[in-house]
This record gives sequence, C-alpha cells and structure tokens, in this order.
Amino acid sequence: MTTYRIGQIVPSSNVTMETEVPALLRAREAVAPERFTFHSSRMRMTRVTPEQLRAMDAESDRCAIELSDARVDVLGYACLVAVMATGPGYHREAEQRLHRRTVENGAPAPVVTSAGALVAGLHTLGARKVALVTPYLRPLARTVVDYLAHEGVQVLDYAALEIPDNLDVAAHDPARLPAIAQRLAHADADAVVLSACVQMPSLAAVEEAEQRLGKPVVSAAICTAHQLLRALGLPAFAPGAGHLLSGAYAEA
Repeated sequence: MTTYRIGQIVPSSNVTMETEVPALLRAREAVAPERFTFHSSRMRMTRVTPEQLRAMDAESDRCAIELSDARVDVLGYACLVAVMATGPGYHREAEQRLHRRTVENGAPAPVVTSAGALVAGLHTLGARKVALVTPYLRPLARTVVDYLAHEGVQVLDYAALEIPDNLDVAAHDPARLPAIAQRLAHADADAVVLSACVQMPSLAAVEEAEQRLGKPVVSAAICTAHQLLRALGLPAFAPGAGHLLSGAYAEA
C-alpha cells in the first residue's frame, strides 16, 4: 500500500478544495489500494477581484516552496480564476514556474493548476461545446469564457452568480446548481461545467445534474482530482463523481 502526499496551494479564504479533493480521493480509497494525505499552503485573498487575484498569485511561489519542504508528491494550484485572469494559456506558465520552485528546493514535484485541469478534463471528454456555471462577477465570468475559447472550447451559455465575497461563494448551496444548469442553453453542449470555480461546492450535485441533463457534468474540483491522479501516474477514477472519474478515462 503506497501513500501519496497531495499538496494544495489555496486562497486563504478557500474552504472547499480541502474538502472536495479529499472526499474524491477518500472515495477512491474504498475501491483501490493507494492512500493519500493532504497538505496546504495559503495565499491571501478574501474578495474575488482582479486586484486581489493578482496579489494572491504573486504568493504562489512561496507556497510551492513550503509544500515542497514537506516532500509532497504532487501540487495542485487551487484557484481557477486567478490563473485565467492573468491571460490566455497562463496555466502552462504557472505550472512550469511552480515546478521549477520545487526543483530548486530539492524536492521536484509535478504541478497541476485547476485552470489547466478544467481544460484538460474537457479535452479528455472530447467536449468542444459546453455550458457552465460560475459564482463570479460578470466580467470575471467572461474571462473564463474567453480563456476556454482560446483553448478550443466554446461556451454556448453560462451563468454568472455574481458573488464577490469568497466565503459567500463557499456557502452557496450545491443543491441549487442542477436547476441553474438546467436553465442554460445546454442542448448542443457536449458537457456541462457545474462549477467553474474550486471554491463553489458542487460535488454533492454532480450525479443528479448528469441524470437531469443527460450528458457529462464536471466541476473544476473533479477535473483537478483527475489531473492530480494522472500526474501521480495512477488510474484516474473515483466513485460518485460523474462521468470523467467513472473509470472510462482512468488511463492517460
């Protein structure tokens, strides 16, 4: 039985990635031999504004070094919109830079960003057209739409719930999400992103949403867990987490 250390770089006000990613991997532990421990380092951010996101991202190097002190096996950068708001394709630069910090610290580890993971998850599903739900103010939601378009994914429709306070984002009831998604123009979508934000909880609603919508449903957290497992060289599956983690896309 091998135990893997999962490092997460999280906004200081994020309370969701330290619950949803462990929940996903604990569910996997029930059906697979690998075990996981979870370790976090925090970047200061309380309101989801461009100014706070930029300042927060500047702290990510420190967090990568702190987590590599713990000799984690993989790092997840758990803020999607901070990466996407920096510019098209920035997830690649962020992943490479943070990996370099771990190398320089003598503890090399692969790095997954939630922004890059969402892109990779949609490409894995073959989803070229999607509908999505975000908690962001409309200009930031549009940034996510444009970022995905740059990566070859067309957003047919989206909901911007316009919740500026990050703790209020975490308090949004996931039971409301399937109905919100159902109101979107999703008929021609290949998949639906139930939460394009790692702070807005959605895991409890993903399977209900798939049943209602009749197509794959993902979240930024689910895609991040999928890519964390891929980065570890492990089969990427977990029970109860929708189509992407069903086992159909377990191998790279």
